[in-house]
Amino acid sequence: MVSITISAAKRTSLAKDLPATLNFPDKTVDTLTVSDVKSAFAAKYPQFYPSRQKISLKGDNKLLADEATLASVGLTDGAELAVKDLGAQISWTTVFVIEYIGPLVVHPLMYHFPSVFYRTTVEHSLLQKYVYAMVMLHFLKREYESLFVHRYSHGTMPFAYVFRNSFHYHVLGGVALAYAAYSPTYANTSSYIVGTIRDDPKFLMGGALVWLWAEVSNLKTHVTLRDLRPAGTKTRAIPYGYGFNKITCPNYFFEIVGWLVVCVMTGSYAAWFFLITGTYMMALWAMKKHRNYKKEFGKAYPKRNIMIPFIW
Repeated sequence: MVSITISAAKRTSLAKDLPATLNFPDKTVDTLTVSDVKSAFAAKYPQFYPSRQKISLKGDNKLLADEATLASVGLTDGAELAVKDLGAQISWTTVFVIEYIGPLVVHPLMYHFPSVFYRTTVEHSLLQKYVYAMVMLHFLKREYESLFVHRYSHGTMPFAYVFRNSFHYHVLGGVALAYAAYSPTYANTSSYIVGTIRDDPKFLMGGALVWLWAEVSNLKTHVTLRDLRPAGTKTRAIPYGYGFNKITCPNYFFEIVGWLVVCVMTGSYAAWFFLITGTYMMALWAMKKHRNYKKEFGKAYPKRNIMIPFIW
């Protein structure tokens, strides 16, 4: 039998009577895991469900992994752990669905109802038709991947983060990009379009083909990553194959290429700003993933660039 005392790292209204003692009659310190402690704590305080809990050693803010046993973190019978309320949680799948739904709502509204937003009618140019199709297909692909492809090492995130994460897609990739791309500036009779390369079907088709290659390649790398992690696990393995032989994060590289095509085709400041901010965020994620791979797999991890082939 093992007894553990749980105290509050910070005061929480979900468990006002802490510290509390949890008993595990069928466990030893070698078999009792942090996940077991979370489940038992949630049984005592139902609103404090496991994904909302951050369990750490008393006096230490470091998160203890769910699979860690008490013995592995140096604890014995009667030890004390601290719990912190991470706030209301939401699944990563739901987060991404919310993020990508913004552009899928905003772009059709501005494209099909220009008189509402520009106080004039807009005869759409071929460029605008291409951009509209590319943006819609991109975010529909994102929704498909969120629902049927991606597998996440962390099941949830704080609900409050949804608003922060959605800003990039709803405002920059939604409102700002749509308002610029479907405006009279890019209309069929605009001087910015007529007689320029942006009115050349061959240029537009060429850009669309590069974009299509980038989108399909991005999907392929996501499927490769999905297949490395069996459903319901946190398994990590070294990815190989298309895209991964040169860089750690080819999915980010192909994402950048796809949006670069939109930027070149339109020349829109809004598109460039969306690309630059997105690239900055992906670069941070890529560096973190690259470090984690090297730390976890050591010399077994192949020598690769981080996100841009032959460059970085």
